[in-house]
Amino acid sequence: MTDHVIAIDQGTTSTRAIVFDGAGGLVATAQREHEQIFPRAGRVEHDPVEIWTNTQWVLARALSQAGLAAADVAAIGVTNQRETAIVWDRRTGRPIHNALVWQDTRTQPQIDRLIDAHGVDAFADVTGLPLATYFSASKIAWILDHVDGARDAARAGDLLFGTTDTWVVWNLTGGSDGGLHLTDVTNASRTLLMDLRTLDWSDEMLAAWDIPRAMLPEIRSSSEVYGEVVQPRVARGIRIAGILGDQQAATFGQAAFDAGQSKNTYGTGNFLLVGTGTELVRSDAGLITTVAYRIGDARAHYALEGSIAVTGSLIQWLRDNLGIISDSADVERLARSVDDNGGAYFVPAFSGLFAPYWRPDARGALVGLTRYVTKAHIARAALEATAFQTRDVIAAVVSDTGHDLDELRVDGGMTRNDLLLQFQADILGIPVVRPRVVETTALGAAYAAGLAVGVWPDLDSLRGYWQEDTRFEPRMSDDERARRGRMWDKAVQKSMDWVDDDARILADTV
Repeated sequence: MTDHVIAIDQGTTSTRAIVFDGAGGLVATAQREHEQIFPRAGRVEHDPVEIWTNTQWVLARALSQAGLAAADVAAIGVTNQRETAIVWDRRTGRPIHNALVWQDTRTQPQIDRLIDAHGVDAFADVTGLPLATYFSASKIAWILDHVDGARDAARAGDLLFGTTDTWVVWNLTGGSDGGLHLTDVTNASRTLLMDLRTLDWSDEMLAAWDIPRAMLPEIRSSSEVYGEVVQPRVARGIRIAGILGDQQAATFGQAAFDAGQSKNTYGTGNFLLVGTGTELVRSDAGLITTVAYRIGDARAHYALEGSIAVTGSLIQWLRDNLGIISDSADVERLARSVDDNGGAYFVPAFSGLFAPYWRPDARGALVGLTRYVTKAHIARAALEATAFQTRDVIAAVVSDTGHDLDELRVDGGMTRNDLLLQFQADILGIPVVRPRVVETTALGAAYAAGLAVGVWPDLDSLRGYWQEDTRFEPRMSDDERARRGRMWDKAVQKSMDWVDDDARILADTV
């Protein structure tokens, strides 16, 4: 049997296909970005058709680069941007609206009404999640309420909902001609619609959002054979055998399978997960409870997660909106040209502040500016913002668990930036460890698929593949670490209480 596995990584800014061998080594990769659509302030959309087109292209390209035919591949695993909502017509296969991305905040008025009536944690006991625009439920409801005829079509059973894993798998397995409509427990746990205890859609949640159950995909485990690829033709017959939301996939790829093990992914946003095993643990410090993974019929494993909305996307903002850099990779060189941030602190609350604050009224703030500050200082402040936000989430983890972290394992595209990781170690006061394979999101999806078809026999076999690449030891003094932390805390407070009636009126006119 072949031991090659392909991961399809459908992310917030691009779609990738990566071929791994039986030792978890990267064989070939293909990537294509998709458009980020911003109709107005607070709104973020993707074109699902573009995403599907790109998926077919990267899958074919990766197979070609690896010199493999479909028969040479044991399985495909899918990982994806979570919470992003797509609604489409099951008969035509066409989306009825652009995807509403996890960063989109247009549903905040509806969320505010529910919070005022029931409190921010009204559904947390069932779903593990606070009321926030971040999750899928309010996005589905918005599409049904704002697309002509959508509610009637949904009640008639003609519309389907899915996060991007569901959309990709449905199309891979035939689309409107028999495509499989399913998701896994990790993605379902991010919708505000799934009961964490039963691992099924909650009638209470469906009623709260007025979403017909017939729209929703079947919830399956994260590692099992779901079906075979029908299209594109070049991949026909490959088994699809793994699905994990991107942050759970990264945790899986770091071989952090057990309670107490953690990882922090640096991508469009940052996401810290700490495993709690098969026990459901509720946070008192602003973290959320989520499903970490489920293998076949075994019990689900859970995690506490600290979700940060804007980290890598802040660097893209410097590139695309301000033109400070021409390529995202240039930010490290520019930031290194100065010794510090020049007194500038950047709080990138473009979609409000996520964990541990959950403050939708916050907006981006660049504070401490003087005429001394240059674009290099701003670049450095942008990188430091990622590390400071991670500091806040780790403080919440320590508060919830009662245990300090001995080290922080990291992954994701931003971890190629040595300046960032050194500052992260400095501001945390603990070592930061980068593995040899930083594309652990795709690797985790490959692991889940490979387990299901026998490429790897068990989790122990996967633990042996993790290897350390670089360890960043803290160099900053305790006094300086504390001073900079206090400055960051002041900057965060400046970002809050910004969104009010005046700000909402402005947002509706731009």
